[in-house]
Amino acid sequence: MRYLLFILVAAACTSPEKKQPALVEKVSLGVSEVEDYPKYLSDWNLYKEPMNELIPINDRMFPYEINAALFSDYAFKARFIMLPENTGITYDSSEVLDFPIGTLLIKNFYYPEDFKNSKSKRRILETRLLIREENKWEAIVYAWNDEQTEAKRVILGKKVPVEWTDRYGELQRIDYSIPSQPQCKSCHDLGGKLVPIGPSARQLNRDNQLTDWVEKGWLEVPENVHYPQLANFENKDAALEDRARAWLEVNCAHCHRREGPAKNSGLYLLASQTDPYRLGVNKPPIAAGKGSGGLKYSIVPGKPDQSILIHRIESLEPGEMMPELGRKMTHTEGVELIREWISEME
Repeated sequence: MRYLLFILVAAACTSPEKKQPALVEKVSLGVSEVEDYPKYLSDWNLYKEPMNELIPINDRMFPYEINAALFSDYAFKARFIMLPENTGITYDSSEVLDFPIGTLLIKNFYYPEDFKNSKSKRRILETRLLIREENKWEAIVYAWNDEQTEAKRVILGKKVPVEWTDRYGELQRIDYSIPSQPQCKSCHDLGGKLVPIGPSARQLNRDNQLTDWVEKGWLEVPENVHYPQLANFENKDAALEDRARAWLEVNCAHCHRREGPAKNSGLYLLASQTDPYRLGVNKPPIAAGKGSGGLKYSIVPGKPDQSILIHRIESLEPGEMMPELGRKMTHTEGVELIREWISEME
């Protein structure tokens, strides 16, 4: 039997609009536990009212930041972790940290109306939950309403028109894609199991974040631990190699690694990869089809325009673009970074 520390809303309320703080209780889930998750985000009782301000309901739910973020059509992300009472996270030096049963990993996707104005009104489009059960993780997606008062669970995905003014003052419009539940699983696949991608030690090692978690009792680490660190690819003071490898890890390596869905490609793009051939240097594709763009090698040193990698991360065509899910736009800054990196290869 599988269990989840499920967040229940107290029956008593001080007013019709205001809920009491959440109670945490262990409940049993049967084979249809996915369908049994709340239909509305408010039923999880994660945030204080008004819910769209994204203020955690209690101190067991806390924000976190990562060094290098997946490109999601320039959407901003507000990330939180909620831990069950009297539990903590176990350290892992190479993979995602080991979270206790009942943990919620929460990610909210939003767009400010004006990227140049930090006080600009924002629109939240979706909230994704990863839920740590006894033997697996489960993914749930909620789409926010136009009034920004509630989010409803979606299973088959949803298209949402959105517009914003970018950092260069240009108006941008897209039909933003909220993923279906199967699409969540296709990206969060490691060895056939759904797992988190972002919260690894190398991603979380920034601004004393991990040290703070240890001091608060949220994270248990070995004595004299040395935290690895992934570069922030937006930091132009960092080495070009480190920035490019970080971009490839977060945008490509969730599939392109030995245990990932694209393992048969033989192209492995974790920042820890040391074999140039496995990284794509002078490596022909195994079965890229039209995705190769008629080019011969994934990376041709010094020649980005002859490199399949550039063709695929620039493309918006189905069957050619990489990543194949999660974007409608080309990450212009990311492509420029990888171009520069390949150009400087010898």
